[in-house]
Amino acid sequence: MRAAPTRPATPVGAGHVDVRASNAVDACRTRLRETGLVTVAGLMGRSSVLDFASRLMHVVPHPHSGPDGLTAIQDTGMHAHRAGLAGFGRGDLQAHTERAGVPNPPRLMLLVCLQPATEGGDVLLADGRDVLARLVADDRAAAVALAQTRTAYFGAGAGHPSQVFTVRPDGLISVRLRQDGLARWSPLVHPYLPALRRAVGDCQLRLRLAPGQGYLLDNHRWLHARTGFTGRRLCVRALGEPHRPMLAGFAPETFGARLPMTHDSAF
Repeated sequence: MRAAPTRPATPVGAGHVDVRASNAVDACRTRLRETGLVTVAGLMGRSSVLDFASRLMHVVPHPHSGPDGLTAIQDTGMHAHRAGLAGFGRGDLQAHTERAGVPNPPRLMLLVCLQPATEGGDVLLADGRDVLARLVADDRAAAVALAQTRTAYFGAGAGHPSQVFTVRPDGLISVRLRQDGLARWSPLVHPYLPALRRAVGDCQLRLRLAPGQGYLLDNHRWLHARTGFTGRRLCVRALGEPHRPMLAGFAPETFGARLPMTHDSAF
């Protein structure tokens, strides 16, 4: 994968949602509908993260979550060398969506920094809508191939066959991706993976999170990644389904009509 953007990280600050505001939940819902992403501040501990997450979603457990359904994202010293567990180390984490290897990935993800890294650990976010638009502009054959049904298999033995871009009958599009040892690719799309990685890299936004800051995203639209770090970085993550219905994907530009309709058996 190409190197992460070198421009300075942008701190979360003014213009984003402070969860202590009376309208915080409504503001988050509005921004999720509009762009699929909202940055947040004011979450200073695990209990406040859980409380805020529960106001927006039905929190669902993860294989590595605690009894409260939240997952501590930190270097455990024992997981990073295992396929699919790079997030529990301190190295670079490639762009992905959460739980790509299950039939129905959770719709929302909230990640909050409780303790920042000494150096590095920046968040890299890419809008799947922008990634697809870049692919169509630069290499339309790649965009078409990556929307072909069952051209990827994400997960271990009990993983899920799918594709990077799913074009639904109503024209909405969703994205699903992982790029580690638990991703296997059809020979039809393998030649286009470099183009995908370039498009993701070109579309990434970089954030540097301070304690209590984080982001809430539509996991069917946004890709997230992380740079390597030093120090004892600690984040807490919640996954879940929104309390209020959301559209089943993002509305594409006019290029969407020119992509083949695909079907994911999970939807």
